[in-house]
Amino acid sequence: MTNEIIREIEELKKEKNAIILAHNYQPKEIQEIADFVGDSLELCIKANNVDEADIIVFCGVNFMAETASIISPDKKVLLPDNRANCQMADMVSLDELKKAKAEHPDCEVVLYVNSRAETKSEADIVCTSANAGKIVSSLKSDNFIFAPDHNLGIYSAKQSGKNPIIVPEDGHCYVHTMFKPEDIKKAREDYPNAKIVVHPECNDDVRQLADYVESTGGMVRLAKDPEIKQLVVGTEIDLTTRLTRENPGKEFIPLRRDAFCLTMKIITLEKVLEALKEEKYEVVVDKEIAAKARVGIQKMLDLS
Repeated sequence: MTNEIIREIEELKKEKNAIILAHNYQPKEIQEIADFVGDSLELCIKANNVDEADIIVFCGVNFMAETASIISPDKKVLLPDNRANCQMADMVSLDELKKAKAEHPDCEVVLYVNSRAETKSEADIVCTSANAGKIVSSLKSDNFIFAPDHNLGIYSAKQSGKNPIIVPEDGHCYVHTMFKPEDIKKAREDYPNAKIVVHPECNDDVRQLADYVESTGGMVRLAKDPEIKQLVVGTEIDLTTRLTRENPGKEFIPLRRDAFCLTMKIITLEKVLEALKEEKYEVVVDKEIAAKARVGIQKMLDLS
């Protein structure tokens, strides 16, 4: 049955001139049928350079598909399950962001890509976890507004030496805030020869205990280091699926085996097939919002 579904997907991709993009947190079977697998920055860059395709099937969550639609307005962007949302992206409202801008008119606004299109429309520049430090360092002012992830805002401020005003104060990724210092200490005991890498969305006390802090794309590059044979990975569990597939002979251990992004897992082969057959669920961003949001996204891409 699975092979038949994959065959149908491949046939429909050719028939409809479609490309499948998948985030690193997608399950194994989705990663394997994707034309490209990457982190948020890599997916932004890829979506910006898909001249050969008419349809983008985005296997990820809603803000990712919105971003693809914003930067590739001539493409039809499909999200195989319209319930695939990101809780963090909804943690900052448009009103909150406008209020912060009014209270701090001299501050530039950096919006994490993990945000909805309407809030991106109020940003001076967008960032991802891979380039947040670089983006914040490029700002003209010493103070900046950052939304919505508190931990990434603090991390990028430390990298750049600038002062963040974070909106909201408690914005977070529920997967990455699962990780605790006790998890790092236990990993050190259980795997004394391993290196430990964590995501910048983790709490500061966890980041300080790790050997490396990297975005998922950075973790993919780190895994290729010939000096690293065993790596404990502090992010969503399915990144280890990709790392294991691409680095035979190495061992990749999840820092926590319950670190699941539940909405990443609701996309299935059957839903990808249905999306291609019926061309659903199309992600359409209001033209005025998209035009405003594209400015900050493009600035990020130009700096990347």
